[in-house]
Amino acid sequence: MKHPLAILILTLVSLLIVYIVFRYVNKSSFNPNPKYSLGQPLDSMNGVMVYYNGMVGHSDGRNLAPDGYNLGMKFQCVEFVKRYYYQRFNHKMPDSYGNAKDFFDSSLPDSAINAKRGLLQFTNGSVSKPAPEDLLIFDGHPGNAYGHVAIVSLVTDSTLAIIQQNPGPFAASRDTFPLRYEKNKWFIKQRRALGWLRRDTSIKQ
Repeated sequence: MKHPLAILILTLVSLLIVYIVFRYVNKSSFNPNPKYSLGQPLDSMNGVMVYYNGMVGHSDGRNLAPDGYNLGMKFQCVEFVKRYYYQRFNHKMPDSYGNAKDFFDSSLPDSAINAKRGLLQFTNGSVSKPAPEDLLIFDGHPGNAYGHVAIVSLVTDSTLAIIQQNPGPFAASRDTFPLRYEKNKWFIKQRRALGWLRRDTSIKQ
């Protein structure tokens, strides 16, 4: 019979090896889904394309706009939403860097200006209902510590739909979540949804 300490050490070493392999594969160009090729167009909204990225940690270099504005790492979720706002609204974020979850500033009150992004920010549980073309920000999780960001594509009184890039090699570019109005506030029923960002149309972009 093996000693309990030896079993524990063997287990920890095995978990460490699995973690290292996962980190490597997640960032490499390894593509586990033969249905698509890296960089393949998958979807679009208002003429702005969504591209297949394979593993969520993979990137194919930085994408810069013709004027040098940083759109992000191809083809991460951040790159899509920034490219969408740039092409659709000519919007440039004052801070053009940061991971997806960093787009949401938890120190701000609901409906405040997020100065780094040049957008209005609404907390999940806001008096303001989400609207199409808002940016929806998700917190990180053990499989993706950097969070996620998507664009709201459709809103009803009970559901909210998004379009997204880089949700994972087997996930869809579209998803839908329940939307509820409770105690005079709007809640997206997705536990990692931090809130949403929106252009302030009263300010000239």
